[in-house]
Amino acid sequence: MQRLISILISLLIAFNSNAQFKDFHILGGELSNSAATSVDDIEEVLPRMKRLGLNTVLVPVYWELMEPIEGQMDFALVDRTIDVARELGLKIVPLWFGAWKNSMSCYAPAWFKRDVKRFPRVKTAEGKPLEIASCFSDNVLQADLKAFSALMQHIAEKDPQRNVVIMMQIENEIGMLESARDHSPLAEKAYRQQVPLTLIKALDIKKQGTWAEVFGTDNYADEKFMAWHYACYVEHLAKAARQIHDMPLYVNAAMNSRGRKPGEYPSAGPLAHLADIWKAGAPSIDILAPDIYDTGFKSWTAQYAMPLRPQENGASGIGGKVKNRLFIPESRCCENSGVRAMYAFGEHQALGFSPFAIDQASPKETTSVTKAYALLSQVFHLRPQNSWGLLFDQEDRERVIDDEGVVMTCRHYFTLPWDSRATDGSTWLEGGAMIIRLGKYDYVLAGSGVVIDFKTRTEKQQEQQKKLGEDGFAEAGTNSSSSASQFSGSRLGLLSVDEVTIDEHGQMQFLRRHNGDQSHQGRHARISVGDWKILHIKLYEYR
Repeated sequence: MQRLISILISLLIAFNSNAQFKDFHILGGELSNSAATSVDDIEEVLPRMKRLGLNTVLVPVYWELMEPIEGQMDFALVDRTIDVARELGLKIVPLWFGAWKNSMSCYAPAWFKRDVKRFPRVKTAEGKPLEIASCFSDNVLQADLKAFSALMQHIAEKDPQRNVVIMMQIENEIGMLESARDHSPLAEKAYRQQVPLTLIKALDIKKQGTWAEVFGTDNYADEKFMAWHYACYVEHLAKAARQIHDMPLYVNAAMNSRGRKPGEYPSAGPLAHLADIWKAGAPSIDILAPDIYDTGFKSWTAQYAMPLRPQENGASGIGGKVKNRLFIPESRCCENSGVRAMYAFGEHQALGFSPFAIDQASPKETTSVTKAYALLSQVFHLRPQNSWGLLFDQEDRERVIDDEGVVMTCRHYFTLPWDSRATDGSTWLEGGAMIIRLGKYDYVLAGSGVVIDFKTRTEKQQEQQKKLGEDGFAEAGTNSSSSASQFSGSRLGLLSVDEVTIDEHGQMQFLRRHNGDQSHQGRHARISVGDWKILHIKLYEYR
C-alpha cells in the first residue's frame, strides 16, 4: 500500500510539473564555461542574470569538480546554484559536462584521464590517440552513468517538484574531431558487426549487413556509424534520468557549417541531417538542439523545428505537436540576439532561446536581450496560437505573408528612406519581430527595426513598385496614373495603431496612438531600429 501511495504521489508531481512547463518559455542565457566553478561565482553571477531579465539560466555542472575522487560526490556547487536560483525566482537548466564537452573529454576527472587503459581514448585511422573518451568502452559509460545518476538523484532530493531545475542537458556538443569515426580496437570490433535492425527499420533501409555493406566507407558513412553509437550511449544516461527524476532532456549540437566535412566539424553529434539516427538511438531524448554561431540563423532554426511526419502523429515530445521542438541553448551573444529571439519564438514557437556566455558580454551586447525578453514576457500572456517571426538584415530585407487574404509586406526598417543609418556605410543591425493574429483584421506586432503594410490580395496584385524619395513620397515620374490600369477590388486601411503593454492576464494597456508621421499618414506600422515596442494594429476594408 505504501508503495502504491508513493507511486501516485510521484505521478501527481510529474503531472503538475509537466503542465506547468507546457506554457513556460525559456527566456534564457547560458553561462560561460568557468562561471560556476565556485560558490562565490554562483552568488555573484545569478543575481546579474536576474537583472538582465532572464527567467532561466543554463549552468554547467562539472564532472571533475563533482567527483574529484572516484566514488566521492561533492554537490556543493549544485546545491548553491539551486538555492540562489530559488531565492531569485529563476529556473535552472544544468548542463552535464561529463564524458564530453565540445567533443573533448576535458571535464572528466583526473582519475579518469590518467587511467587510459581502463578508460580508453578514441584513435584516428593512423593510430593517433585523441583526448576523446571512446563511447565503445563500457568502463567509460559506467563511470559517466554512475556520476550522472548520482547528480539526478541529488537534484530529485533537492528539488523534488522541479520548481527550479526544469530541464537537463546530457553532455555537451558530442562529436568526433580530426577523424569522422573512432578507429580504436573496440570501435573496429563494433564496425565489423551488423547494423542493428532498429536502425535499419528507422531509416527504412531495404538491405542488411555490416556498416560498410549498408552505408559504404566514406566519411559520411563513418559519421552515421558514430552517430548511432553516440546516441545509444546517451540513451543509457537518458533512461536512468527518466527513472530517477523525470524531466525534459536534450542534447546540443555544434553546427556542420562553412563547408566542412565530417571530422572537420564535430561529426556524428545530434545534427539535423542525423536526426533520424539520433531519434532511433536515443528515444528518451526530447530535443535535439542547435548551437547557432554562424550566419544563416533562419536556416539553422528551420532545420531543427521538425514537423511530425504523417505516420508519427502519435510521437511524443514537449507539446506533442512536432517531431523536434526548437530550443536554442546557445547562440552568439551580440547586438542582434534580441531580434533573433523574437524571430525564433514567433516563427517556430520555440521552447526557448539562450545567448551563450551572457555573463561575459558587454551591455551593448546584452541590451537587446533584455529588451526583447521584456516584450516576450508580455506577449506570451496572449497565449498566441497564430504567429509569425520576422528577421531582416542588409541582404534579406523583405518577407510577404498572406494571412487568409490579408497580405502583410514586412521589411527592414532601413528600407524606409529617412534614417541616415541606412546609407552611412555601416552594417545594418538586424530587425526582427513577432506578429500575432488575434482575430480578423486584428494583430499584435512586437519587436524592433521593422515596417509592415497591409493589403488585400487584389490590391497587392495590382501594386506598383514605387521608388521613394527621402521624404517618403514617390520620386517624380515613378507614379504616373496615366499608364496604370483601372484599379478593381477593395483595399485595407489602418483603423488604429496603438502602442501598448500587456499585463499578466493578457489585457492590453494603452500607452499612445501611432498616427500621422508615426504611421506615414496611415500607410504602415513601424518600429525603428533600436526601439522596442508592442503595437496593437486594427485594420478595416474599404472600396
